[in-house]
Amino acid sequence: LRSFEPYLLANNKTEKPVLHVSLNPDPKDVLSDEQLSDMAQEYMQQMGYGDQPFIVYKHEDIERKHLHIVSLRVDENGKKIDHNFEHRRSMDACRELEQKYGLAPADKKQRQEGLPLKAVRYEEGDIKHQIANVIRSIARDYHFQSLKEYGALLTIYNIGMEEVRGEAKGKPYQGLIYSALNDKGEKVGNPFKSSLFGKPVGIPALEKRIEKSAEIIKDKGLKERSKKVIASAMRSCGNRLDFEKALEKQGMGVLFRTNEQGRIYGATFIDHEQKCVFNGSRLGKEFSANVFNDFFNGSGQKQEQPDHKAGQAFETFENVSRESPSKYCMQGKK
Repeated sequence: LRSFEPYLLANNKTEKPVLHVSLNPDPKDVLSDEQLSDMAQEYMQQMGYGDQPFIVYKHEDIERKHLHIVSLRVDENGKKIDHNFEHRRSMDACRELEQKYGLAPADKKQRQEGLPLKAVRYEEGDIKHQIANVIRSIARDYHFQSLKEYGALLTIYNIGMEEVRGEAKGKPYQGLIYSALNDKGEKVGNPFKSSLFGKPVGIPALEKRIEKSAEIIKDKGLKERSKKVIASAMRSCGNRLDFEKALEKQGMGVLFRTNEQGRIYGATFIDHEQKCVFNGSRLGKEFSANVFNDFFNGSGQKQEQPDHKAGQAFETFENVSRESPSKYCMQGKK
């Protein structure tokens, strides 16, 4: 992970410097770790990221083995790498890998899942497609225990989510609306009903995901790792920027909600390693928004933190920590 640091330091202006790709072979494909590693390196080479530091790790948390690749969109000189036509280049690269390794051709859904997960850019057009790629991946891969936690995670990718309720023809209705956001967290363009993206990102499916997430988080004790990382960062860091950087190095991000006076009134933590989202107060009162407001904006004195062993739809989030990679089993070449 340290190989990433010089690149990030060379360019601190790029809002979304991290590239995250998922490669999903068919369950029928039998591939060794060496083959998977070679495939990842060839994919990155064809995508124009072959000279970048990147990390590859294998997951088996769904019905098939799949790879996650994390790299950087800025080179060692701080220049942003061209990402034009990334969708098309990714599709072409995957087709070449299928032919070379004799893999089963991916269907349309699998191809969609393999695209790089990146923030929505309104100026690039095809907003519906951009939003669909993100929300389907997040709803499938991350654990969250409320719609607000789900919505907070979406803001990292410049997507706003709003819950709507009302009555039509004498019958109550409830639904979600997704919108593109600019880098200031402001809505741009027209919103989209969740039904346009399919059932997995509508309220009924998300409520089931929330219920299942709560069970998984409890059964696997996933809170403890996040609490330990946050507490450690609070003990070692005296200001907000250093705190966020410390979390990044451990594969975590934080979203602080602030009012016009700069008071922190909300904190949401995203553990990318465990793919979990936690409102601060859900982790414990020692991680609530008030604690962080006093910690960073109050007397400036650090508070003793325990040594753990183990909204609104369109709120503006400040100082969004850059997405950090997780724990990996294979490392790519520089």
